[in-house]
Amino acid sequence: MLRLSGDQALVDALRTDWTTAELSAADRQMLVYCEKLTLRPWEMVEQDVVALRDQGFSDAAILDINQVTGYYAYVNRLADGLGVEIEDYFKNQEAYKIYRAKLES
Repeated sequence: MLRLSGDQALVDALRTDWTTAELSAADRQMLVYCEKLTLRPWEMVEQDVVALRDQGFSDAAILDINQVTGYYAYVNRLADGLGVEIEDYFKNQEAYKIYRAKLES
């Protein structure tokens, strides 16, 4: 991300708490959608898709957002379900600790 953006503050915010990052309204809405789909998929409603459309996302883009989010959730659940341990390096990262705390709450 740093190579693409050149913005260390953005990378740091995305790594620890994306809600503190300086983002466009569209990017912020996309991440709201992704977080909800990841952490509370049973709460998804049509308005979640409408909110993305309102920010200018096409139906194809919304499908891409949904599929990428779903794919990562799927892969993580496979690993968790099989007891795959992640490397200690990642367990010590603040982003991982925040992710685990959100899942446990």
